[in-house]
Formats: sequence, structure tokens, C-alpha cells
Amino acid sequence: MPAIFARNNFFLNFPPVKRIFPIIIVLITISLIGIIFIQISWLNNMLLAKEEQVRDRFRDVTQAIASELSQVKGYNITTKPFPGFDEFSIEQKPYTLGSRLTADDIKGKIDAVLQQQNLEETPYQFGLALIGDGVHSQIERKSPEFEKWYYDTTSYFSVLHYITASSGSAGENLSPDEVFIMVIPIKRLVYKDLRPRMIAAMLFTLVIFSAFGLTIHTMLRQKKLSEIKNDFINNMTHEFKTPIATISLAVDALKNPKVICNPEKLGYFSSIIKEENQRMNRQVETILKSALMDRQEIQLNKKPLHIHKIIEDVADNFVLRLQEKGGDMEMHLDAQTDLIDGDEVHINNIVNNLLDNAVKYSKEGVPPHISLSTSSTSKKFILRIEDNGIGMSRETVKRIFEKFYRAHTGNLHNVKGFGLGLSYVKTVVNSHDGVIKPESTLGKGSVFTIELPLHEG
Repeated sequence: MPAIFARNNFFLNFPPVKRIFPIIIVLITISLIGIIFIQISWLNNMLLAKEEQVRDRFRDVTQAIASELSQVKGYNITTKPFPGFDEFSIEQKPYTLGSRLTADDIKGKIDAVLQQQNLEETPYQFGLALIGDGVHSQIERKSPEFEKWYYDTTSYFSVLHYITASSGSAGENLSPDEVFIMVIPIKRLVYKDLRPRMIAAMLFTLVIFSAFGLTIHTMLRQKKLSEIKNDFINNMTHEFKTPIATISLAVDALKNPKVICNPEKLGYFSSIIKEENQRMNRQVETILKSALMDRQEIQLNKKPLHIHKIIEDVADNFVLRLQEKGGDMEMHLDAQTDLIDGDEVHINNIVNNLLDNAVKYSKEGVPPHISLSTSSTSKKFILRIEDNGIGMSRETVKRIFEKFYRAHTGNLHNVKGFGLGLSYVKTVVNSHDGVIKPESTLGKGSVFTIELPLHEG
């Protein structure tokens, strides 16, 4: 016994989960926020780096295109800064590249260079501008969406290169300077190139959130299981202490010389020991039976049963208990067909459990009244057990079929049990392909309805 209580005290004195739980939540939340912040920062830096890489590449591509265009009339590329142009004039000067090439010609040369650079699928717009007096400029050739893209500096990137006549050539001082302008959707290209990585980053972020949620769910479940475990240990300790104490007193009495010499008292105390021993055996069997049901190791011996007979036999056993409390039972066995396929022992047990709960959870000072009725449909047998007991809250109704769960009835152990009865009932009903439906109002009573399939003969 001391060892058992020492173990119980160890469990009960273990650091409360509710103290550690908020700390773990805060730490995980901080870690999650930090990881997401770092990931967002990494993605942002990666976007900036990629954007600069694309800009550099298309500067080179634009220079290559301008070089290709300059060869048409022997023009050369210069690297002097382009002064920029704010408006386009309508002047037309002779000996320009624009006067010798159409927009389609320029597009063909651009496509050829892009194909050499393995960039043939890159969207672009282009313009060939004639430079005036440094302030006014004229667009000689352009693609359809050039001006729209060129002025949208947020989403598009423009690259400009001068095209001038070669020094000493016939066109020198006769042809004005021209500039080739290429516009690309920089944001779209960057996002397209980085899309797989961004999707992977989002997926990993989702995994992190999922792991966080699963961790919280697991912790809540462990906290709940810890509470159930402690309740079960308390209930088990109480349930076993009573018969053990009774057996101990009976053994002490048997040592009394007066009892030893009295066969009648000897038989009385022996019977007490036997009854309490049987009581503990039943409690152990209840726990083992629940474990077996969890592992689905119980083999049901199903056969055709007239369930009305089982209900009547079980109800007869509760008549005396009800009379002791001044209560009664009302029975209406109205089912036209009561033949089901079931295991007689387990069907007996579920009816017994439900009636036992109706008696145990009766109101203090109020005679218990149980109404038991049956009905049937073409395919189902329906059993309904109603009581006028203490009832249950909505939260309790949601949890009554959980293993080891017991509704709180205060600190007093006035209602005995391990919290296995209704869990067992639901398991048996489910194994018979049936359903059980609880209804309850706190302070008014409860109703349990069981539906079982009828025998198909």
C-alpha cells in the first residue's frame, strides 16, 4: 500500500502542466515569428538581388541589340550619358536609322539577339528615338505598347543606348544622334524566375504553421489526458480503498477469540471478505474489459435476441434499489419487433449501465423516476431511457463517452466508478452497428436513446 500511494503522490505532485503550457506557447510563438521574419527578409533580399541581376543582363542585351542595329548603316555605339527626353517633337531629320528600318525590321533583329541569349520568351517593348536639341525628342519607330510600358517605372525597367554615326563616315554631322530604348516587365520576370522558390517558401511556412498548430493540439490533448489520468487515479484509489479497508476490518474481527468460537459470526465476516473480494475483481474486470475494447480484442458472440426479455430482466434488478430511494420505474415496451442480432452479455451490460447511471445520478431528496420505452421502425429497434436526475451541462454531454471522464459532482465521492461505463456502452453499441444519442438538461434529467439494427431473417 505505501508504494501505491507513493506513486499516486508522485503523479499528483508532478509540476502542473498549466504552469508550463503558457511558457511553451510563448516560446514557440516567438520562434515562429522569428523564423517567418527571417524568411520574409531572405525573400526580400533575394528579390532585390534577382532584380539587379536581371537589370544587368538586359543592359548587356540592349547593348547587343543596339550594336546589331548600328551595323546597318555603319553606326557605332557610344557610352555617353543619355540626357533624357520629356516630350516628343514632330521633326523629321534625314539620314536616320528609323528612316531605313520599319518597326518589324527592328523587332526581327531584337528577336534574333534574344534567341541567341536564350531569352526568346521574354516580353518586351522597344522604341527608336531621334535626339533633337537636347530637350525635344521624336520617336521614329516603336512597338504598340511602348509608351504605356515606358512611363510605368514601377513595374517596368527601361534600358537606353545611343546610336551615332561613325567618326569620319559620310553620315557624320549629317545624321542626328538616335537612341534605342528597350522596356521589360522587370517585376514579372523576377517573380516568374523566383516563383518555384517562393512557392517552396510559402509551403514551408505553411508546414511551420501546421506543426505549430499540431504541437498546440498535442499539448492540449496531453494536458487533458493528464487531468483524466489524475482523476482516474483518484477514483481508482477511492474505489479500491473501501473494499480493502472492509476486508482489513473483517480479518481483524476474525482474529477475535469471540468470533473464532462463534461459527455464525465467522461465516458472516467470511462472507464480507468474499463479497468485497468479488467487488474488487469486478472493478479489475471493468478496467481490463475497457482495455480489451480499445484493442478490439473482444469477440462478440452475436445471435438473434429478443431484447425485450433482456430489458425486463435487467429492470427487475433495479426495483429494490429504486424502492429504497422511494422511486419507481415506468416501462412501455411498445416495439412491434424486438428481435436483433447481438451479444447477450454485452447488450445486458449496456442496459444495466444506463439504468445504474439513472439511479446513481438522481437528485438528493428527490425520488428517482425512470421512464423506459421501446419502439421500432422497419429497420431499427429503439430503446429510450429517461430519468429525472441531476442532468448534465452541454460540455459534459459532449464528453461523457470519453474514457475515464466523469462529470464533476463536487469533491465528495458520492458517485462511485471509473468513468468507463458510458465509454463501454458506446463501444458496444458501435460494435453492433448502432448509435447512441444523449440529451440532457442540467438540473432536470437526461435521456439516452439507442438505435440498433433489427435481425434480418
